[in-house]
Amino acid sequence: MGMNKFLMAALGGTVAGVVATTQFVGPLLAQESARSTSVYEQLDLFGDIFERIRAQYVEEVDEGELIEAAINGMLTSLDPHSSYLAPDDAADMRVQTRGEFGGLGIEVTQEDGFVKVVSPIDDTPADEAGIEAGDFITHVDGESVLGMTLDEAVDLMRGPVGSEILITVVREGEEEPFEVSIIRDKIKLTAARTRLEGDTVVLRVTTFNDQTFTQMSEGLAERIEEAGGLDQINGVVLDLRNNPGGLLTQAIKVSDAFLEKGEIVSTRGRNLAEGERYNASEGDLSSGKPMVVLINGGSASASEIVAGALQDHRRAVVVGTKSFGKGSVQTVMPVRGDGAMRLTTARYYTPSGRSIQALGVSPDIVVEQPRARPESEEDDVPANPFTRSEADLRGRLDNDSLSEEEIRQIEEDRAKAEASAALREEDYQLAYAIDILKGLSVLETEQQQ
Repeated sequence: MGMNKFLMAALGGTVAGVVATTQFVGPLLAQESARSTSVYEQLDLFGDIFERIRAQYVEEVDEGELIEAAINGMLTSLDPHSSYLAPDDAADMRVQTRGEFGGLGIEVTQEDGFVKVVSPIDDTPADEAGIEAGDFITHVDGESVLGMTLDEAVDLMRGPVGSEILITVVREGEEEPFEVSIIRDKIKLTAARTRLEGDTVVLRVTTFNDQTFTQMSEGLAERIEEAGGLDQINGVVLDLRNNPGGLLTQAIKVSDAFLEKGEIVSTRGRNLAEGERYNASEGDLSSGKPMVVLINGGSASASEIVAGALQDHRRAVVVGTKSFGKGSVQTVMPVRGDGAMRLTTARYYTPSGRSIQALGVSPDIVVEQPRARPESEEDDVPANPFTRSEADLRGRLDNDSLSEEEIRQIEEDRAKAEASAALREEDYQLAYAIDILKGLSVLETEQQQ
């Protein structure tokens, strides 16, 4: 009984505390003159508490760490994207925008106190271990991440290349949490990879770091050359799925690569006069070829700027599922002692004036990625004996109206169609995007003739 009473009292205390502090804000804002004095009083209060902890806490405390925790508390109370970067973390972040560190290869955010995976990065240990966008990480090496700051949780996950880590994952649709063992590796972010898929150039952009625009534009030029010139390609798929964003400047360059004119994005901070508008310059790297942008719930921030700009200008058809909805801009500001603070300074808006914040970009065509089925289910389907065609019949008549050349062309087209059917099994959303471009190019050639 005594225990219960004590708990109740404690709870009552916290609730009262919360109410008192929230009410405190009203009169503070109302009385401008009293404001500065009360701010100093509160800073004195902070000093008193700091001294009391230093003198009387049950164990000796590290003063630097205490102050760092207080600063971080102040920043993380603002929103999930503002935080304090101690000197090592600030250095880490500079490394990250350059694109190399030792770890798992996931981009994470915080939700309900747990670490939520925004997206696994292509070809990294996390990606190969099957970690998916939307997974929650609850424990790292058996230690709960509940109550940790995001930076602390990330620190736990980073570590020497070759070391093993065990993470506990909760996934929607799975009854029980499950453990995944991963070997850390050097995470080298290839920002953009390009390939030809039939007559389509696929640009896979995984992050917006210093390298993104250069790698993407060089890759695009190489693929166009490989195809035998622009006339030989039917369009471009810009794949931004699971791309968690990055540098605003790079998002602007990537959008500009496919736009001739008009606004790309505008940012608005607290002071409206300081809002910025970024406009496209002339020149389209694909000379106006049809485009599809692929997005999903793991596409955030810079990815949403690009998808939103190309969608608003009707330059591309956006395909996939709704994006993450991070419509704010963080500025990293150096502070004394080699640390830095990451502070949310603005919201950004797509050319039509819509904010992405919490809403995300909605695809023009919603296409879900089907869940991979276990292998065993597929093998039970017997081959249908009745799927033979005239060509399989013995003693059939030869087709006399076609030249060798035409027959070869038909067989080539059939092989291409079969290759794209195989792609549909492997990556349904990408196959869908490519099919849209095929449809558009068929119409285009019809009109030209």
